[in-house]
Amino acid sequence: MSIGGELMRGPERHGRFGEFGGRFVPESLVPACEELEAGFESAWADPAFRGRLDDLLGHYGGRPTPVTECGRLSELLGIRLLLKREDLAHTGSHKLNNVIGQALLAERMGKRRLIAETGAGQHGVAAATAAALLGLECLVYMGAVDVERQGLNVFRMELLGAEVRTVQSGSRTLKDAINEALRDWVATVETTHYCIGSVMGPHPYPYIVRELQRIIGDEARAQCHELLGGSDPDVVVACVGGGSNAAGTFAGFVDTGARLVGVEAAGGAAMTNGVPGVVHGMRSRFLQDEDGQILEACSVSAGLDYPGVGPEHAYLGAVGRAEYPSAEDSEVLAAFRLLAETEGIIPALEPAHALAWVVREAGKSIPKGSAVLMTLSGRGDKDVALVRKLTQ
Repeated sequence: MSIGGELMRGPERHGRFGEFGGRFVPESLVPACEELEAGFESAWADPAFRGRLDDLLGHYGGRPTPVTECGRLSELLGIRLLLKREDLAHTGSHKLNNVIGQALLAERMGKRRLIAETGAGQHGVAAATAAALLGLECLVYMGAVDVERQGLNVFRMELLGAEVRTVQSGSRTLKDAINEALRDWVATVETTHYCIGSVMGPHPYPYIVRELQRIIGDEARAQCHELLGGSDPDVVVACVGGGSNAAGTFAGFVDTGARLVGVEAAGGAAMTNGVPGVVHGMRSRFLQDEDGQILEACSVSAGLDYPGVGPEHAYLGAVGRAEYPSAEDSEVLAAFRLLAETEGIIPALEPAHALAWVVREAGKSIPKGSAVLMTLSGRGDKDVALVRKLTQ
């Protein structure tokens, strides 16, 4: 059954997804955004660019990533749980899909300096990796709170030759790292490409990042057909902060009858508790007080510690094509341990949110016997010390 229509193709004029999206930036950045839009459209239509990207993602990045069937956990939950294993990609998460593409684009546009923001550190590690591979300079902005709780990834970025700049302003988390990266881009736009890590920011970033992450959903759909006898899964689940792994996954299934579920952190549930507003160059849903001031998000997971959501997710929720429940920290920590104990897979805390929802809803809103595809967006090495501290 096809119900997706034209969803998750190109954005409407001016980068809109319904009432969301757009380009809300200082006048000095409008030419840079227009240059980036034209550059990406040209590159995306160039077989040589696409071929080089596919070659690097295959021979360097480790694609295609497998889909793993969780036998013991499926039996426990009474469903058929399949994991799209982005944790097995080089650098340990889905982030490399986007960063390799953007780094190649920067090189094509003559920009030799990459800047990036990071929360959990996985995007920063991927950006540092791509910069090292292509011989580009790399600077990563990271909130002080996240620097402290993700020390391993800070060292990995520095080991790869990137500079990690600690952000002390505001809540000292992902939101503030994005603010600092945008300020840098305004001042250095002629030589610098801002490598945004999720489906957020001013147009064309939400579109570019989604297209570069679409490979997750396209691969997973073909792999599910093989495992499920030509059928699509009943439910497709991924975690959502900004939402790039979910957008990439949903893009492969939006035109099917699969139920699409993006799971947010309860302390950062912009789809549930947010209202429309303009932040970081886009119109989307954000946690705000009655005066329109942005509220701080709170999550055990640094990667989901963001008070908003990508504009295309806001649109998918508004039109009813996807749903966006949330998971509490306690549920997430339990799911983190459950996957490790039943399947020998230690997930990142971000996708543990998606698993927490699956565990909660199995046999309830997820009928017994349902086939559920969950994107395991990253591995849990970076989170083991934190989980140990929180659960001892």
